[in-house]
Amino acid sequence: MNDLPNRRPTHPGALLREDILPALGLSVTEMARRLRMSRQSLHRILAESQPMTPVTALKLARLLNTSPDLWLNMQRAVDLWEAGRQLGAELSTIEPIAA
Repeated sequence: MNDLPNRRPTHPGALLREDILPALGLSVTEMARRLRMSRQSLHRILAESQPMTPVTALKLARLLNTSPDLWLNMQRAVDLWEAGRQLGAELSTIEPIAA
């Protein structure tokens, strides 16, 4: 798709890993405990190998006084970018319907 940026959008796990955890001085273990989730699940999100779920977005929003939409919109951007890259050639063969 021509309208996809060349750079992958920032995964919500990267924001947590690079900015939020260091700024708060929290370990992964402590944040996982506060979020009431397994340390392994949080590690997978931080490693960008697991997507942000609505449940995790709600928990993070509560813990960090943010919006769950912030986290889900970041994940949505990543998901759409990756799907667009995977389907690029196939999507270009679909003829749009004229309005």
